[in-house]
Amino acid sequence: MKEELEKLASLETEIKAGGGEKRIRQQHDSGKLTARERLDLLFDKGTFHELDLFVQHRCADFGMDKLSIPADGVVTGYGQVNGRTVCAYAQDFTSRGGTLGEMHARKICRVMDLAMKIKCPMVSLIDSGGARIQEGVNALDGYGNIFFRNACASGVIPQISAIMGPAAGGAVYSPAMTDFVFMVKKTSHMYITGPQVVKAATSEEISDEELGGAMTHNTKSGVAHFACDNDQQCLEEIKKLLDYLPSSCEGKSLDITPTDKPDRTAPALDGIVPPEASKVYDMKAVIRSIVDDGEFVEPYQHYAMNIITCFTRFNGQVVGIIANQPNHLAGCLDVNSSDKAARFIRFCDAFNIPLLTIVDVPGYLPGSHQEWGGIIRHGAKMLWCYSEATVPKVTLIIRKAYGGAYIAMCAQSLGADHTLAWPRAEIAVMGAEGAAAIIHHQEIKGADDPAAREKEKIEEYRQHFYNPYIAASMGYINAVIPPRDTRPETIAAFEALRGKQETRPTRKHGNIPL
Repeated sequence: MKEELEKLASLETEIKAGGGEKRIRQQHDSGKLTARERLDLLFDKGTFHELDLFVQHRCADFGMDKLSIPADGVVTGYGQVNGRTVCAYAQDFTSRGGTLGEMHARKICRVMDLAMKIKCPMVSLIDSGGARIQEGVNALDGYGNIFFRNACASGVIPQISAIMGPAAGGAVYSPAMTDFVFMVKKTSHMYITGPQVVKAATSEEISDEELGGAMTHNTKSGVAHFACDNDQQCLEEIKKLLDYLPSSCEGKSLDITPTDKPDRTAPALDGIVPPEASKVYDMKAVIRSIVDDGEFVEPYQHYAMNIITCFTRFNGQVVGIIANQPNHLAGCLDVNSSDKAARFIRFCDAFNIPLLTIVDVPGYLPGSHQEWGGIIRHGAKMLWCYSEATVPKVTLIIRKAYGGAYIAMCAQSLGADHTLAWPRAEIAVMGAEGAAAIIHHQEIKGADDPAAREKEKIEEYRQHFYNPYIAASMGYINAVIPPRDTRPETIAAFEALRGKQETRPTRKHGNIPL
């Protein structure tokens, strides 16, 4: 037995060395950790159990029969992250560039299947040169099998991808099908076709970073949700996000013992909204004032910043927040913000996370580019997702709530269970200036002093609609509250809704306006 144990230890040591010292040194010199170093940081110390360590490729073409690739370029397994079971794989760039072949893909599929069986989150750490060309269609079939599992797991278990190196061609579609995508600045890149192909096809010269770097996908394309400074920060942010998520759709996020008082008021909120309708303020200051300890995790922080999406806690209970941001585009809804909000709403609903919607929206962003870009279709996604969601939904109107955008921000008619408003809430079909000009057009036009009459009618409209009491009198607002009491009122609403049960008609699936 001694000889067998020594052989086992020797094989394990050899395989775990990956591509060897030279390759590992190159990985470190490029600012990246190795696959095993990344997994060591992700999982609680001593809890990671590796699967399929001894798997080897089966390709015999192009001299591959003489080539050994340790662990076939990917490390797979399971362990504990902050005390909860998580499955993961990490592609090993030191081993043949982490290229994906038949057995490499099979290892990934096996750990994804395990995550589905035991109902735990799946984390993918991607650092790969793409398909292993020598394996041809077997590599492509491997990608297809991964994509199929991504789709089957969607809405069943949380799926998180971290791009920690290159991801090109077909390799980009698996992370795009997962729930959250992390990228590392300067060392990670995602694109269908790289700079050389772009130059050959279009004569455009562009760098890896400009074409598919972390900030490109966090600010322009919306493909990525988080941008991190290095591998270590990326893994810490993944762990932080996992703390807000349930293990699967069959459970709920873990409640924690709160350190913030549920009855805490925030007097500063009484004066946070400027009296002038054209003045802006930072909605994040409102969020920090009402959530537990002012803490939240914000996907899409750099994308479509006219709307905020974040995970937080109220009295220890995880809640997802969607809020207009007056600091950007006056908080208007547009194509990108509608997509951003709709995807977040759907994720929260799939994983039993209650929703708080904070409203200060003057309408949809006007312009031909928005209309040609499909704002009607994209805006309809928010209507769809709020209507589809059966989790507890609380809506808070802070200031403006105009027209169709008022409805899109989870009005009672879209299924809000509890609707709150601040005393300065303005719930109207449109702004006072536009409304007065339409309603009283003839009267203003025929007046001796049109400007004075227009001013009078604008003020009349403001007095009538620029307060929450008309809507409250009709039952569209459940309570008008002092801003300082927002935290205790919100907590009370979510506590009352903990046992909410709601169903929708039985069907295969709806046809969301994608």
